[in-house]
Amino acid sequence: MVGNTLKAAELETAPEPEVAKVREADILEAARSVTRLEGVAVNALGKSFENGLSEPFVAATHLIARSAGHVVVTGMGKSGHIGRKIAATLASTGTPAFFVHPGEASHGDLGMITPANVVLAISNSGETSELSDLLMYTRRFRIPLLAVTSVPQSTLAREADVALVLPAAEEACPLGLAPTTSTTLTLVLGDALAVALLRLKGFSREDFREFHPGGRLGNVLRRVRDIMHRGEAMPLVAAGTSMSKVLIEMSARGFGCVGVVDGEDALTGIVTDGDLRRRLSPAILDQPVETVMTHAPKSITPDALAAEALSVMHETRINALFVHEPGVAQPSGFLHLHDCLRNGVY
Repeated sequence: MVGNTLKAAELETAPEPEVAKVREADILEAARSVTRLEGVAVNALGKSFENGLSEPFVAATHLIARSAGHVVVTGMGKSGHIGRKIAATLASTGTPAFFVHPGEASHGDLGMITPANVVLAISNSGETSELSDLLMYTRRFRIPLLAVTSVPQSTLAREADVALVLPAAEEACPLGLAPTTSTTLTLVLGDALAVALLRLKGFSREDFREFHPGGRLGNVLRRVRDIMHRGEAMPLVAAGTSMSKVLIEMSARGFGCVGVVDGEDALTGIVTDGDLRRRLSPAILDQPVETVMTHAPKSITPDALAAEALSVMHETRINALFVHEPGVAQPSGFLHLHDCLRNGVY
């Protein structure tokens, strides 16, 4: 009885279809308003690099690049959350960085910061009280201080060695209270700083892979040389070998193919399961491998990305590639489709 009463009450309070449609329209308009306001603000930030923000941004980039230590990012509340992401982005793109909570800094974590570091302090108002101890510490020990704020005359901006002032922008929160547009601008500015430093330092894809050895990103950035078979593990037979011996070698290796090399160990062809099916006859076992093999097989260099090798296999509908150093006829490795999949490259 109680259950039926609850269901009846729910039905009585359910919105009419027209009301539901109005609410849906309001929800979508709120989403459009946020993206519109924040988009306008990001465009304004981009234009500020052409005038007021250009000089301090370049100065901040060079100050960080010359530093012998880490970038110590700090901020309170939502600025702190954005700061953690900025620190992570800097660290993953070749600029050592970590985040220090201003509250924890006042209770011992100031010892993590030395004159070799650069402090990047984030405060939209520039008057965040929790940053005061950290600000005083940087001034006392002459630790370089960068500020990100929206108020050029704030305490933080005045005390900083370099102040990165965000353009005036309306918060997307209709109450004007929750940090929304301001945090988006700070995040974009942090990304711009990380990318500028990446370019200044000549940070490469290979460097990026060193910092991302795990997960999908690390797998995508693996090189062919990282996962290829070498030396005796390569499936190879000499030119002139009878197909009966080639079949034994193919079965033993389990790759479904073997490469054919001449007297100088240069790769001249490949025999695959498909070649065998197309030329299958009672006399095939007595034939030399040259009569069955495919000449000039596809190959790839060891420094190519494994993802690139996988793409070549898919496009040409083959399952394996021999690996050559540029300009060298002798194979240095062998890569099978399964090697890519086993290493998370797909």
